Amino acid sequence: MPSHAAGTFEVKLLPQPLSSAEAGPLMGRLSINKTFSGDLQATSRGEMLSAGTAVKGSAGYVAMECVTGTLQGRSGSFVLQHSGTMNRGAPQLTVSVVPDSGTGELAGISGTLGIQMADGKHSYTMDYEISPQD
Repeated sequence: MPSHAAGTFEVKLLPQPLSSAEAGPLMGRLSINKTFSGDLQATSRGEMLSAGTAVKGSAGYVAMECVTGTLQGRSGSFVLQHSGTMNRGAPQLTVSVVPDSGTGELAGISGTLGIQMADGKHSYTMDYEISPQD
């Protein structure tokens, strides 16, 4: 049965060196540190790769982050995979739970996370299921 979670989070992004100096000035790498509140009481650590373009408002990013804590009373961890683009200012973002990445009471988790930003504050909504493990 699907479940729904919601809350807020704080994020700290820190620039990191790229593995190749030849990647170009429009490429970037950042570490991700988040603290989630609400139905998800957790922290996460991850990495993001980004690419800008010469066209204002167009860019892309991918990221992986490991979330550890409790989700509506169940403790464990899981990994989120991000894929985002901006097409001349129009955003598209998909954040999905990596299959079979759940541990502890979150083993068997699947789902998606939505991110919203308003007035400089971040919030999330998460639709998920936890299937019994074999």
